[in-house]
Amino acid sequence: MTVFISDEEISKFIQEDVPYFDLTTLALGIAEKKGKITYHTRHETVACGTEEAARVLEKCGAKVTTLVPSGSLLSDGELMLEAEGAAGTLHTAWKVSLNLLEYMSGVATRTNKLVTLARRENPNITVAITRKIFPGTKSLSVKAVLAGGAHLHRLGLSETVLVFKQHLVFMGGLSEFLHQLEALKIECKEKKIGIEVDNEAQAFEVAEAGVDMVQFDKIPANDLTKTVSNLKAKYPSLQIAAAGGINGENVREYAATGVDILVTTWPYFGKPADIQAKMHTLDIVV
Repeated sequence: MTVFISDEEISKFIQEDVPYFDLTTLALGIAEKKGKITYHTRHETVACGTEEAARVLEKCGAKVTTLVPSGSLLSDGELMLEAEGAAGTLHTAWKVSLNLLEYMSGVATRTNKLVTLARRENPNITVAITRKIFPGTKSLSVKAVLAGGAHLHRLGLSETVLVFKQHLVFMGGLSEFLHQLEALKIECKEKKIGIEVDNEAQAFEVAEAGVDMVQFDKIPANDLTKTVSNLKAKYPSLQIAAAGGINGENVREYAATGVDILVTTWPYFGKPADIQAKMHTLDIVV
């Protein structure tokens, strides 16, 4: 899985934790001893960040000997990553690499759970994860979402036309937006036009006007089922998305409504994966 994460980012991750040197390893006099570090799962995990963790280890001077690709579904106790090198090198890379593995694998594992549950109800549904991430972590978050089998709702404001109530405040309301819709479609010929709606009446109004997608926000799944059926009957090519509060507990219910897309932030908020990092000496002990 290829997501561009620059050498500068990798170096920054290391420098945040090791601004100059590892004082403890140096003071103990063990920096030059030979060893290896292993990373094992402690529960079923979708691996993610192994490539970035390996780059951290290599930048610090270690040699990676085993790497399980991001996106791999692992059982409890499986080896994800292994590297050899001097003890000073391994300790310098230890926590940074583990943090990458645990946080990215945590997001990937929750994403995979969401996609798996949704597709049990609707095999053709798309699960799209929002850009509501902690600032500075976009490249890592994007990779974790893709590793978990989902898509990105919007990578940024520059790529899609998605109209919210906040936009309509400055336009004079929905009626003025509809008045300008044809001009907008001419202006943005390469892009589909989507709009967030509050209810079925608004959805029919904008669908009739020719939008490509409607996004329902915080509509209960029970209410959405009939609305989706009615819209699909009249506008079969209309894409319908549901957003707001979709999580691991209710995702199957929302997937069963017949919507095309589930939009959620849920995978970003939860515990990191639990991964065991263990040091081993390779020095001969007499």
